[in-house]
Amino acid sequence: MKKWILRSIAALMLAVVVIGLWKREELVRLNAVLSLFSEEKIVHNFSHMGQIFHARDIPVEGEITPLPNGKKMTLPAQFEDWLAARSATGAVILHNGAIRYEAYFKGTQQSDPRISWSLAKSYLSALFGVIVEQGHIQSLDDPLVNYVPELKGSAYDTVSIRNVLQMESGVTFDEEYLDFWSDINKMGRVLALGGSMDGFAAGLHESEAVPGDAWKYVSIDTHILGMVVRGATGRTIPDLMAEFILNPLGSFAAPQYLTDGYGVAFVLGGLNLTTRDYARMGEMFRNNGLFQGQQIVPAIWATESTSPSAKTQPGKLQYGYQWWMPSDAAPGEFLARGIYSQYVYVNKSAGVVIAINAADRAFRDAGATDNSIAMFRDISTLLSEESP
Repeated sequence: MKKWILRSIAALMLAVVVIGLWKREELVRLNAVLSLFSEEKIVHNFSHMGQIFHARDIPVEGEITPLPNGKKMTLPAQFEDWLAARSATGAVILHNGAIRYEAYFKGTQQSDPRISWSLAKSYLSALFGVIVEQGHIQSLDDPLVNYVPELKGSAYDTVSIRNVLQMESGVTFDEEYLDFWSDINKMGRVLALGGSMDGFAAGLHESEAVPGDAWKYVSIDTHILGMVVRGATGRTIPDLMAEFILNPLGSFAAPQYLTDGYGVAFVLGGLNLTTRDYARMGEMFRNNGLFQGQQIVPAIWATESTSPSAKTQPGKLQYGYQWWMPSDAAPGEFLARGIYSQYVYVNKSAGVVIAINAADRAFRDAGATDNSIAMFRDISTLLSEESP
């Protein structure tokens, strides 16, 4: 009996070792997810996401025409304190297309690729405008299932394209980042363990509102939008993004998308670009989709997507097609926004674009977003009031 027990224990230990070796990659990624935002690792992780998760290079090519350098600007008195409070890692300020300020912090470099988080949603919106103009989408009011049949029978069965563009799908999805068992964190574990994002999305079956009746920020809606793009074009998002957005804009580093285990791009938050690249995207939208003489995004889409259209609550941030606007936004004032204080802010009337990357563990503190918008507006005022 004793020998049998010892043999059983030895066999069990061997099985554990074999499973550990077999699933080593998945276990390493899962551990990375669990420590991704820890104070001692967050800055490094945010510049090395392609080494932690499955990732796919975005095939950009060609030489980049740099943005011109303008004179060094006078910064608001509290700007350095704000950068510190937000744990900024990179900041680029443009005025009328010229670089007026650029700096990097916490040991990061200009060339570091930086995780977009939800800035990626606005990039996907830009790409969507291109494929609409190309005729791949008949109407924004088409049901999603016209392009993604595998969503039949899911919570997205009766949802339209416009509904997911505006985050009005009505699908039940818990976006609480601090809850281990929330839907957003379950989705993160699917990504880390090499599962299928498409399968995760199609597996959602509960709704809490009629599509189009109410606004609620639901990140999985953006993945659904990516499924529509792939279904409508028969192409991958990285290839489309390279051809129609990043190649025309230029990219200073080798951009990447994080992917699931099936190579599907993590379109709701997985872009990795430099801070200067994010600023170039903002500059393109400041000019209604035009960048360095080339119309990249249709002008009508650039305006429509960055205008308030979703049913957000009065006094709160407003929403368009995967873009944000302040509650009291002036015409032409909008922003792309990601967790941990990633921002691309655009103020057309002031001629200003501000790109910020950060590792801000306090991004959810009361007033953090309002203070950031206030700082962007202070910068815009200073630049617009400059003597010619």
